[in-house]
Amino acid sequence: MSPSRSVVIGVDSSTQSTKAAAVDAGTGELLALARAPHTVTGTGGARETDPAQWWTALGTAVRAAVRDAGVPASAVTGLAVAGQQHGLVVLGPNGRPARPALLWNDTRSAPQAAALATRLGGPAAWQAGTGSVPVASMTAAKWQWLREHEPAVAEAATGVRLPHDHLTERLTGTAVTDPGDASGTCWYRTADRAYDPAVLDLLGLDRALLPAVAPTGATPAGTLTPAAAEALGLPRTVVVAAGTGDNMAAAVGLGLGGAGLLDHPVVSLGTSGTVFAATRSRPAGPDPALAGFAAADGTYLPLACTLNCTLAVDRFATLLGLDREDTRPGGGAVVLPYLDGERTPDLPHASGLVTGLRHTTDPRAILGAAYEGAVFTVLRALDGLLDACGLDPADPAVRDRPLRLIGGGARGRAWTETVRRLSGRPLVVPAAGELVALGAAALAAAAATGEDPVALATTWGTGTGELLPPVARDEETWDRVAGVLEAAGGALLG
Repeated sequence: MSPSRSVVIGVDSSTQSTKAAAVDAGTGELLALARAPHTVTGTGGARETDPAQWWTALGTAVRAAVRDAGVPASAVTGLAVAGQQHGLVVLGPNGRPARPALLWNDTRSAPQAAALATRLGGPAAWQAGTGSVPVASMTAAKWQWLREHEPAVAEAATGVRLPHDHLTERLTGTAVTDPGDASGTCWYRTADRAYDPAVLDLLGLDRALLPAVAPTGATPAGTLTPAAAEALGLPRTVVVAAGTGDNMAAAVGLGLGGAGLLDHPVVSLGTSGTVFAATRSRPAGPDPALAGFAAADGTYLPLACTLNCTLAVDRFATLLGLDREDTRPGGGAVVLPYLDGERTPDLPHASGLVTGLRHTTDPRAILGAAYEGAVFTVLRALDGLLDACGLDPADPAVRDRPLRLIGGGARGRAWTETVRRLSGRPLVVPAAGELVALGAAALAAAAATGEDPVALATTWGTGTGELLPPVARDEETWDRVAGVLEAAGGALLG
């Protein structure tokens, strides 16, 4: 690489690990990718991680990425963090986390979420203001849970952060977030692009405890502090972007936004299953399953999320003693793999359900039914998202628009074929596998240069990939799974 070229670092701080991508800022070439793991603890709905692990993993991954890229540290000009959404980091009197972070998939706050949703005018008012109705995953519900169960910690708090906010603050010394990640808290009004004073009053949350909201995820938050520069092995001159949430960064990496693709749906298959699209209009209608998020670039990113996706199906493969690809369509078997409760539909206390078994049922068909149950749940959420955005899922102009399939599941044959079969839509599977980190890299490059991050990612081509033609939709399987979900309802699923 020419010494005159700059390198940017995109960080994906996810539930299970931190990934750092070293990217050529001019071409978007991925020079190196490094990762370091996190530990998630908790039982009975609890899911927590010590934020110190995130910081250690960030330093480890960044140092390894720069080393593996074969570039001098002085070539690095920008850095941005994209983090798992909704997690609650509470800072104590020393400015460091006072307890482990409550993660997005911690469902203990379900009662608090249900109670909050009835206040301030009910679900319709919440959706009209913050864009989302409180559910267990949202940060507001977690803060309320903390107030009720650990009041001393809440009362002594000196700061309240999201995971990516916390890391950006450790990098720069500046308490800052962006509209995208802030919109996942339920205390930020996407309608007004500001914190909601009525929600903060309801939560007993002092506005002074929250970070400032930068205009976009690409807004420079500052440069590295001396301590951060030493921890990462980088010069202090590195510009750090405000950063954003992981889904918002993936949208940037795909080239979704005002300077790129609008109203193009994405299905992400990972620990959770998510569906989203960048749009200029806020979604209408109170739907607890739909989060009316802001995007990192100033547009909107309505999103629906399921809790049970690749990990849940992998668990079925383990229980059956099968390789994850050793599968066949479920036939008469139906599996609702809601092993961690479920967010969409809103069944936080649900457990997995298996039905339709016979003496002749092939174990591979049970695994196939687990794939079908997970994919059905994600695609059902996609139909709701499109409808809320004023798009008819059955309209040929909408139906024939390719789904962009991303996440770890997009690399698996069984996942890809199940999505094709149950959606009946063409798929684009981007060649780039680390879109969150690449989107964060585009934010970092934009912070260093002043360019638009979505336009940069589009120029880099990180969202391009193979187009898979549609196959006939499997209406029989769709109707069978839908019928079981409707019949089971709350009685069997909790």
